[in-house]
Amino acid sequence: MLNKIILMGRLTRDPELRRTGSGTAVTSFTLAVDRDFKSQSGEKETDFIDIVAWRTTAEFVSKYFIKGRMAIVEGRLQIRDWTDKEGGKRRSAEVVADNVYFGDSKRDDSGGYHTAACGAPAPVDAHSDFAEIGEEDGELPF
Repeated sequence: MLNKIILMGRLTRDPELRRTGSGTAVTSFTLAVDRDFKSQSGEKETDFIDIVAWRTTAEFVSKYFIKGRMAIVEGRLQIRDWTDKEGGKRRSAEVVADNVYFGDSKRDDSGGYHTAACGAPAPVDAHSDFAEIGEEDGELPF
């Protein structure tokens, strides 16, 4: 059987990292995904899809994604049955994210998006976990 979903849309709010009682990282967010067609009135419609990410994927999303950022989510659909406060039976659909990718370039300080020019090294964030590798490093496998 196959349960695979790939979505591309913008986050409707900043993701918030939480931890379960056992310390497992989890974050949830909503992705606004435009439909490929217009309604009968000629307007584009948007679906708001709930996403949940666990462990390192949750930590990655909460660290690098903010409201308005384009994301590509690869995961699976999960249906949950639950009971509301009044005792009524409810059902929710959400996507459990296996992988989340950047769908756009990093935002600059003015609120716009930018990319590094071809051939020019991208600026290194002082708080980033990534370090620039020099060309003289002979340990590269390529």
